[in-house]
Amino acid sequence: MKRTILGILALVVIMFCLNGCLAGKYMSNYALKPTPHGVDDIERTRHKADSLMPGSTAWYDGLKAQGILKDTTIVGYNNYKVHACYVPAKDPANAQGTAIVVHGYTDNHFVFLYLVRMYRDDFNYNVLFPDLQYHGYSEGNAAQMGWFDRFDVTSWAKVAHDIFQDDFMVVHGVSMGAATVMMMSGDPQPEYVRAYVEDCGYSSAWDQFAFNLKDSFHLPPFPILNSASIVSKNRYGWSFKEASSVKQLANCDRPMFFIHGDADDFVPFDHLWKNYEAKVQGYKDYYVCPGAVHANSYAKDPATYKAKVAEFLANVKRFLANGTYPNGDLPIKPSARK
Repeated sequence: MKRTILGILALVVIMFCLNGCLAGKYMSNYALKPTPHGVDDIERTRHKADSLMPGSTAWYDGLKAQGILKDTTIVGYNNYKVHACYVPAKDPANAQGTAIVVHGYTDNHFVFLYLVRMYRDDFNYNVLFPDLQYHGYSEGNAAQMGWFDRFDVTSWAKVAHDIFQDDFMVVHGVSMGAATVMMMSGDPQPEYVRAYVEDCGYSSAWDQFAFNLKDSFHLPPFPILNSASIVSKNRYGWSFKEASSVKQLANCDRPMFFIHGDADDFVPFDHLWKNYEAKVQGYKDYYVCPGAVHANSYAKDPATYKAKVAEFLANVKRFLANGTYPNGDLPIKPSARK
């Protein structure tokens, strides 16, 4: 009888593990290979850009027709060809710096044209805005959730510097693009990369997928997420816990501005505090947009969004010029975590 019970338990464990492995493979494909994607998804994202800020694609098409806005490609991480667009400041002779604008999950360079326009038309910055791997016109075998994307964005920063030849660069990302920016910030960067802005980025791929698994499928992380992470490591070279904004932020010593809507129901609002508190070196600040859902802080209150980002950049430039911030040494606010 004892052997029979042990045999049944062993069989249950084996079946549980097998089911977890199969579910893990499914989740890995579901999460990292969304469809449609890339060129097949361009038209949807052009419409999305206009829904976020009317007239965005007409603005883009007009500058491109004049030869002001241009395309470029480089060989990115793992030898995939990756694409970006770039455009000079509205008044190039008096450009205030260069911005790299990084899009989110299942989006591409079209979607956050409102940020490109903010930097170019309102702030008079040069702008480069890439397609991450597996998105837009870039190649890739899967979404990298920012982890390997960070290497490509570092490469794009060098490209932008070669094109525009200025020594003040800010890297601004939204959602997965924000996670990319935070992950990038923990690596050594050229001196001209002066500041970062992250808008509603997740604390790690693991934390984000664990929330999505519970929210969408009412399932716990184990064993599905563990299995999916192993699949990702074997197929793509990185695990979900490895792709961590929090771990990278611990090594970031350059200024960073954190933005999140307090009604975000996709990347939970609490990720803001996890990320903010993980950055323990250098200048940091944050802005909470009341009532904003995911990636909606600009659309909810564009005037305040622009003013807050402009203030942050002015503070960074003031420090670079004379070594002080408006409130003395470092205007670091304590988090408002409850």
